Amino acid sequence: MRILHLVLAPRLSGAEVLVKDLAIHQQRGGETVSVAALTPPHDDFIALHHELLANGVECLFPKRMNRPVGKLWNLYWTLRRYRPDVVFAHATIPAFYARVLPIGAPIVYVMHSATNDFERHLFRRIEWVLSRRARAVIAVSPANIDDYVGAVGRHPSMKLIPNGIDIARFARRPKPGFKGTAQIVQIGRYTSAKNQLSTVHAFAHVVRQVPEARLLLCGVIEDPAYYAAVGNLVSKLGLAERVSLQGPRSDVADLLLESSVFAMPSRSEGHSIAFLEALASGVPVVASTIRPFGFAADFPAVRLCDPDNATEYASALITALGEPRTQRVLGGLTLADTADRYLAVAHEVTRRIPDGAAA
Repeated sequence: MRILHLVLAPRLSGAEVLVKDLAIHQQRGGETVSVAALTPPHDDFIALHHELLANGVECLFPKRMNRPVGKLWNLYWTLRRYRPDVVFAHATIPAFYARVLPIGAPIVYVMHSATNDFERHLFRRIEWVLSRRARAVIAVSPANIDDYVGAVGRHPSMKLIPNGIDIARFARRPKPGFKGTAQIVQIGRYTSAKNQLSTVHAFAHVVRQVPEARLLLCGVIEDPAYYAAVGNLVSKLGLAERVSLQGPRSDVADLLLESSVFAMPSRSEGHSIAFLEALASGVPVVASTIRPFGFAADFPAVRLCDPDNATEYASALITALGEPRTQRVLGGLTLADTADRYLAVAHEVTRRIPDGAAA
C-alpha cells in the first residue's frame, strides 16, 4: 500500500515526531510510505529528515514558503505524482488543504490539537463543509472527539487511536553508581498552553528548600512573545543561574535519563508524546490534572496537581525530586500498537484485506 502522511510543517514537535516514527515503522513493515508537508522543514527537523531518508521514506517537502494558493497547487501536484492509496492528514489545517483538492485517494483526518480548533468560527464552518470528505477521523484523545462532536457533529467513522512511542528508546536506566542531578526538565513548545510560566513560579519555591535544584526548559519557540515572558520572569525572580531556557532538543531520551523530575503543567493537550516518553523513561513525573493525563494518575511516581497553585506545584516537585526512577507498564501505548491501528484504518478506508485475514 502507498501511504502518504501530510503535516503542516516538519518540525521537532510531538505530532511530527509521531509521523516520523509511524512512517519508518510502516516502511519497515513492507508498505511504501512518504511524508509530505505544506511548508518547508524547520532547521530542527534536519536529524529527523535524515532518519526518514535513511529508512527509505520519501520526503516531499516544498523548498520555499508559498501563499495559500501556492500550497494547494504544490500539494495537488505532489499527490498526483506520488499517487497514494491513502492520505493521513495530520492536524486541522493540512486536513483542510487535502480535502479541498479533487483527488480520489481516501483522506483520513488526524486530530492532534491540544486545544479545540473549532472554537474558531471560521474553522467550524470549513469543517462543516469538508467533514464528509474525510473517509475517517482519528482522534488521539477523547477530548478531541468531544470537541469535534460538539462543534461539527458525529462523523460516520470516528476512531480513537492514542499516540504510541518506541518504549525501548526511552526505557534505559542510569548506569550503576550514577548519582544524577536535581534537575527538573520541561519539554514542550513555548506557548501559553504549555504553561512554562507556572513552572518558573513554582521553581522559585523549590530552590528555597532544594538549593542545588536546576530547571531546564526546552522546546520549539512557537510564540516568541511568550518565550520572552518566560525569560523575563526568570530574571525577575533572580533565577537566571539556575534556569536554562533552550530551543528544541532532539536528544529527549538523554535529557530524561539525566533529569530527576519531568514537569508538564499543560493547560490543554491532545495525547502528549513527551508525556508518554517521560512515563516510559521511569523518571518521576509532575503534571497538571487535565483530562488527557488522567490515565496515568495511578502510575507509580506520577503526581497530578494544579500548576496555578505555586505552593502545591512546588510541593509536588520537591517530593518528586526525592523519589527514585520506576518502571511503568504502558500497555497499548507502544509505537507498534499505534502503527497497527493506523494500518487497520488504511485497510478499512481502501477496502483492502490484510494478508492472512479472512475475506
